[in-house]
Amino acid sequence: DGATTGEPSAPEDGVVARVNDGDTLTLQGGAKVRLVQVDAPELTTDCFGRDAREALFSLARPGTRVRLVRDPALDNTDRYGRLLRYVLVGETDVNVELVRRGAASPYFFRNERGEHALELLDAVRTAQDGRHGYWGACPRARLNTGLGALTGPA
Repeated sequence: DGATTGEPSAPEDGVVARVNDGDTLTLQGGAKVRLVQVDAPELTTDCFGRDAREALFSLARPGTRVRLVRDPALDNTDRYGRLLRYVLVGETDVNVELVRRGAASPYFFRNERGEHALELLDAVRTAQDGRHGYWGACPRARLNTGLGALTGPA
């Protein structure tokens, strides 16, 4: 049901089977993971959607071993049953790196800020200042942490 327990959870491990879009992975075994606290442009309808998927693919291509970390302050799953997690590849926090590259924006569902919120906000400022990713490619891009990636039409 997506309920928050407030209890820390141990990291989980998995292997990427598929990169669905710019903020969702499918693991071997079938579990779907929605990268928590970030939102990427929609694959086919938004400016930079395909590029956002490519950015996630470059960080977590199929066969990559990932560590999944739940944020105890946030929901465990979303309304589609996907696990809501920070995804780590080695020492790289993929969620933060996507924002830093301008392939995703911080997204605070119900305005709930998790443990990496400040890092995500710093990363989006870096992306905007450097015109990285969609901040340079999409003239209508704007930041709204309550709505997610707003890049304009494809």
